[in-house]
Amino acid sequence: MQEQIAQIFTQLGLDGYAEAWIFQVFVVVFLTMLANFISNRLFRRLEAQLQKTRNIWDDILLYAARRPIALLIWVLGLSLAFELADPGADSVLMGLVDPLRRVMVIVMIAWFLIRFISQAEGVLVSDEKVKNPMDETTVSALGKLLRLSIIITAVLVVLQTFGYSISGVLAFGGIGGIAVGFAAKDLLANFFGGLMIYLDRPFKVGDWVRSPDKEIEGTVEDIGWRLTCIRTFDKRPLYVPNGTFASISLENPSRMTNRRIYEKIGLRYEDSARIEGVINDVREMLINHPEIDDSQTLIVNLNSFAPYSLEFFVYTFTKTTNWVHFHQVKQDVMGQIIRIVHEHEADFAFPTQTIHLENEGPQPDPV
Repeated sequence: MQEQIAQIFTQLGLDGYAEAWIFQVFVVVFLTMLANFISNRLFRRLEAQLQKTRNIWDDILLYAARRPIALLIWVLGLSLAFELADPGADSVLMGLVDPLRRVMVIVMIAWFLIRFISQAEGVLVSDEKVKNPMDETTVSALGKLLRLSIIITAVLVVLQTFGYSISGVLAFGGIGGIAVGFAAKDLLANFFGGLMIYLDRPFKVGDWVRSPDKEIEGTVEDIGWRLTCIRTFDKRPLYVPNGTFASISLENPSRMTNRRIYEKIGLRYEDSARIEGVINDVREMLINHPEIDDSQTLIVNLNSFAPYSLEFFVYTFTKTTNWVHFHQVKQDVMGQIIRIVHEHEADFAFPTQTIHLENEGPQPDPV
């Protein structure tokens, strides 16, 4: 390389500087800075032009390439300057320049791909940027798999660059994998548990989940390869190993189609003549209620002769699944039931006791 630079200096009429390695290094560093400046200006202009288009993928490509290309320019320029340095420098150190340069090029390519994948993840789940956004959990899983594949491939290529046999590394990895599998079975169980979550998708990020088997309830914040983070309703983070989900029952209330109203109402026994009219009016009110789904089961019937009341029950489903709105609908339904009961001049029962005193006849007057 140094001889080629010297020939270039000679052709330019700078024979006296052909052997001046300090001058050569200065020129190379200056050209590197100039190339970096031009690259930055070019990226700014491209960014301004691409913002005018509706295509978002060119913006992502430009963002992903900007920093890796800038670093690549400096790596190539400084490695060339190092090769042109004092010829009396350590030959072993000089021999590492070319492999290190190749390694840095591989790293820059891997960095570019990882940045591109990370930006693409945000785009694919955004309903503002794509017409049909993908499921966030699926996109996250695919992004992690792609990034892991890129990192493993880059490491293998780097090892090959330094003269290590990839086939030997893979063979060692196969033998070592058996030993690691026995030593880290819990870690592998969590890894495959996370894989099953991504494939079966019993829940996704943002879902409300709970387990009747364990004290697990909250909103899913993140699904990792080893742990799933669930934010409980008192805002504490709960970290659950993914292997746990393979051995427990799990509910996903976020996927319910309706919410249920199930209430028992007790009327006084003296209102027995009015209870049929109350039940019919309550049923009619629910059928005509705009927030009640009449395509689902709807029952309003006398249920039992309770110790102190005639008990009927209301069993119906709301159209909404939103927790807050559901309680507003339930409050309205219960308020209308109160109004109907009072319109029939009936009233609600409460725990009472009747004491019967037996009359044994008149008692003689005391003397």
